Amino acid sequence: MSKLIVAVVLSVPLMMCQPVWAHTDESLDAMSSPHGGQVRAAGPYHLELIAKDGALVLHVTDHAWQEIHTDGGEGKATIQQGKSGSKITVKLEPSQQNKLMGNAEFHVTPETVIVVFVKLPEQDAYGARFTPLKPKSVGKTNKVGDGHDHGHQHKPH
Repeated sequence: MSKLIVAVVLSVPLMMCQPVWAHTDESLDAMSSPHGGQVRAAGPYHLELIAKDGALVLHVTDHAWQEIHTDGGEGKATIQQGKSGSKITVKLEPSQQNKLMGNAEFHVTPETVIVVFVKLPEQDAYGARFTPLKPKSVGKTNKVGDGHDHGHQHKPH
């Protein structure tokens, strides 16, 4: 009987923490993002991608939304324009505290797929797939968890 009690006591904290582990694309798309981009979980990181015609900005944070410095890191993005479209590879370089940035000739459409890989010093490499890209309002700052929509669209569930 005591083993059962121990098992129950140990499992309660795990059940309470489960929503923290739920980093599905759908749950992240339902949240407001700090910079108006689209967020994906990649290992220990949240990667927030802002893709505008010709420019990529990737914000790197931990799962508690604390900035992760990208100094000495590197990244790469592969942009696919539609199912049979061309692929473009963009080198992402550190810029400011927690950003990786890159530029190339591309136009964002609803069919655009962007796959990002990030490698920070003394860490494993992690990747994320951003599809379908959500339309964003350029210039608006969204705050995580403030309960406001901030004018961006959510994917239907």
